[in-house]
Amino acid sequence: MRRSNCCSLFDGKSLAGWEGDLKWWRVQDGVIAGGSTTEKIPRNFFLATTRSFQNFDLRLKIKLTGDPKGGLINSGVQIRSLRVPDHNEMSGYQVDAGDKWWGKLYDESRRNKVIAEPIDAAADAAVKKEDWNDYRILAEGPRIRSWINGVPALDYTEADPAIALDGKIALQIHSGGMALVQFKDLVIEELAPTPDAPTWDKVGHPKPRPPAPADKNKKAAPAPAPLTK
Repeated sequence: MRRSNCCSLFDGKSLAGWEGDLKWWRVQDGVIAGGSTTEKIPRNFFLATTRSFQNFDLRLKIKLTGDPKGGLINSGVQIRSLRVPDHNEMSGYQVDAGDKWWGKLYDESRRNKVIAEPIDAAADAAVKKEDWNDYRILAEGPRIRSWINGVPALDYTEADPAIALDGKIALQIHSGGMALVQFKDLVIEELAPTPDAPTWDKVGHPKPRPPAPADKNKKAAPAPAPLTK
């Protein structure tokens, strides 16, 4: 597939080009940080790009820390997803991250289940716990692959023609525990689009649902800014 252009998704200083709940997402020490190690996370929170992507090669570094006694320590990277209207949730594929979850593909707020397991145990063995891990996610047409620290983790081909192959990228911090997730070096290389691919505009956007309770400390998201080359 012909490659087109490459750009950074994070300028290292601000959340320009992203939207989300700024009580739970921030830039800290030059990285994107989500969650809390002192306050239990009440529900899933997502920091999403303001741009949509179809085919791409995404590379990033992720670090997930927390005390297991405090609850679930889990994160993930949403791809080809859209925000549920007026809600904290994203709908679409999630390339998962967390103990016993690394390398899985979950369908968030859509089919609501794991739709693909890791290729084998080698990917989980490659994870550096409570340290930085390289995650690569390659989405080409209906096929989604991932690598963890260079080890193949996921190889899934979508068989349902009603599933959109475009959408936002979003970073998750999962509810239920006291955990901190950090991201850096987020670089995406856009690939040529798939002719006549199903898109959210064609198959239908996520439907509204009752809004989540408002956070007292919730702030407005930053204004969108162009991605840097």
